[in-house]
Amino acid sequence: MSGTPDPTAPFWYARPAARAWTCAPVSPGVSRFHAGLPGYAPTPLTELPALAARLGVGRLFVKDESSRLGLPAFKALGATWAVHRILAGRPAGTRLRLVAATDGNHGRAVARTARLGGHHAEIHVPRGLHPSAVAAIAAEGARVEQVDGDYDTAVRQAADAARADGAVLVQDSAWPGYEEIPGWIVEGYATLFAEIDDQLAAAGAPAPDLVAVPVGVGSLAQAAVTHYRSQGRAHAPALLSVEPVTAACVLAGLVAGERLSVPTALTTMAGLNCGTPSALAWPYLRDGLDAAVAVTDAQSADAARELAALGVGSGPCGAAALGGVRAALEGPGAAARRAALDLDPSATLVLLSTEGPAANPHHQENPS
Repeated sequence: MSGTPDPTAPFWYARPAARAWTCAPVSPGVSRFHAGLPGYAPTPLTELPALAARLGVGRLFVKDESSRLGLPAFKALGATWAVHRILAGRPAGTRLRLVAATDGNHGRAVARTARLGGHHAEIHVPRGLHPSAVAAIAAEGARVEQVDGDYDTAVRQAADAARADGAVLVQDSAWPGYEEIPGWIVEGYATLFAEIDDQLAAAGAPAPDLVAVPVGVGSLAQAAVTHYRSQGRAHAPALLSVEPVTAACVLAGLVAGERLSVPTALTTMAGLNCGTPSALAWPYLRDGLDAAVAVTDAQSADAARELAALGVGSGPCGAAALGGVRAALEGPGAAARRAALDLDPSATLVLLSTEGPAANPHHQENPS
């Protein structure tokens, strides 16, 4: 694998050859399943012409996940599909005990799915998660276990608890021996990208030239790669992953050429505060991402304010997509980064705003 870190932007890495890589598509049955759920509706794809003009591109759209199946983030797509698949192999009327670790949104989605299905949920949360995020999970009827450690520690503790109790671990990160359920969660996210295709067509817009995806463990980015690198797809856009500088495990792995873990620090981008990419996602990210960028809390906050001024409410994780695009397309070295992404003044950009402003309140302490 070859790629180029940019010395003028140390939190940037590009590998344009990724556009030639392909993979098998996801079954269309995922979108049909979600369409049959109570309260389902496609989330908005909002065009922001003023932002497109500022960034020097043709059209720019934000996929607004601030309200998805009654929750303020996209995670319900993966949780509902995974639990549906788990139940498919069990007798009718089965009641499950579901266990998960979370920095907020995934755990709340698992807890909501459990409550609506008559199941029990136990959610493990890392040290420092904001009390209102913990309370939102508990309000779904879940038992919340607070962990004296970071997100990766919470994942390990949740896995141990599920094994000890004979429960079902519903985690959006995979490791050797635990891959089937994370794979179903990734499949669930396919609905988001199918909606984007339909919404761009309805807006008279071409297929995107760049899609920016906030990344924690990488499952949503894996879904993006799977969708846009599917065999037979006519147009392959550039795919840009965006992480906090305090938890840039995908960027570090791309630079090193191997999946690895990095130490993390507190960040307002709580849902992206993950130190190890999913083992299932990593091959897709390694081979299918064009570029990776890491952003600071200040860059995310600036992006959130800009989106709010344009009518799109976004939390720190969701606004990271715009923060990453701004870091790529503005400042010293921007011309080279724009060329690596193959963007010209007519390009169409799609940014994934993965959560609303109240979805995942930041940690109690200021990030270091």
